[in-house]
Amino acid sequence: MATLPDHREPPSLQAEDRFGQTLYRFLFFDWLFRDVSRARNLYERHAAREHNRRMSRYLPVYMRRWSVLAGVDFALGFLCERVMSATVLSALFFTGSCVTLTGIVVMTVSWLFLSSTKLS
Repeated sequence: MATLPDHREPPSLQAEDRFGQTLYRFLFFDWLFRDVSRARNLYERHAAREHNRRMSRYLPVYMRRWSVLAGVDFALGFLCERVMSATVLSALFFTGSCVTLTGIVVMTVSWLFLSSTKLS
């Protein structure tokens, strides 16, 4: 019996790809939600909106993760500024903490909007 050639990626590349995808899904939440603007009719739009409302319960988990990232960035920035006197490196970490805080604000507004009862 003839076997078909195996066209799969090497195992090391698959593992790296899976790690990258897992890390992305650990930090970013866009994969949980459906795009309401792509709906073709009223029923698909309603289904996408309800799906997004159900998935909004996971946003506080992502807010906690990003809060930890903001705290770590701020602590590293403080450490670099006070202990090592590396101002450029500390500015990099402080900028990262500002970006993560902005992301937390966006997540909070999205969560409040999606979890409100009067969404129509």
